[in-house]
Amino acid sequence: METVSENRCHGGVQGVYRHASVQTGTEMTFSVFVPDHAPGAKLPVVWYLSGLTCTHANVTEKGEFRQACAEHGLIFVAPDTSPRGEGVPDDHEYDFGQGAGFYVDAVQEPWSTHFRMRSYIEDELPALIAAHFPVDMMRQGILGHSMGGHGALTIALRNPSRFASVSAFSPIVSPLNCPWGEKALGGYIGADRAAWRQYDACALIEDGARLPDLLVDQGTADGFLDEQLKTALLVEACKAAEQPAQIRMQDGYDHSYYFISTFMPEHIAWHAQRLKPYKPAPGIR
Repeated sequence: METVSENRCHGGVQGVYRHASVQTGTEMTFSVFVPDHAPGAKLPVVWYLSGLTCTHANVTEKGEFRQACAEHGLIFVAPDTSPRGEGVPDDHEYDFGQGAGFYVDAVQEPWSTHFRMRSYIEDELPALIAAHFPVDMMRQGILGHSMGGHGALTIALRNPSRFASVSAFSPIVSPLNCPWGEKALGGYIGADRAAWRQYDACALIEDGARLPDLLVDQGTADGFLDEQLKTALLVEACKAAEQPAQIRMQDGYDHSYYFISTFMPEHIAWHAQRLKPYKPAPGIR
């Protein structure tokens, strides 16, 4: 693992790192914020998955999470959204190819060789983080924005025992039912829509997946709300399945990091509450 940069801020260290990924066959860059902590301590970790066209840098530079993470003692990890580099296939549109990995393992050519973001996020990167940073892997949370919100929801729903907390900003809640999702899943996974269900939060909930709780913030002035994000479908799926969820429509907010940074401290606090160490009741050893 190569250190690209490290800077002290908010009583901790914000780093950017690079490594050669086995899953994607490329170099991958990610950022990690580690707050100050006692020697030998292990801290809970929150994973943040970014949206279309983004890299690790968007939330690292504009997310305004560090003060809250330092206050609550959380490590914050932000990976890239796709493999990149020479020899990696791409598309001329912003919503497919590099910058648009959709957190799936592609099975269609030419994407299947490099576009393995599901395995990268679920398996490879957590092992790397656990080996190099003071994380308590028994206390993990995950959140994301837009395409990354889709990633956070679906990864958590497929791995409910791993994540004690799950939240999202403006998630794509049902790729089965929006143009972004149909293009991405059709291109990466193929024409069999039944195979798409493992990458659709609403479908996973309909098929029986559950989470302890869920927090979603969605801006009412988001230009993607009606055609692409379709928050109402998640509301319906959670209600029908009796899945606990706080889905908040925030009046006047759009899809940008102005919106995300406004509510980021609340999300960090929400995760921190659910990532507290287990404390036995009095008399229980």
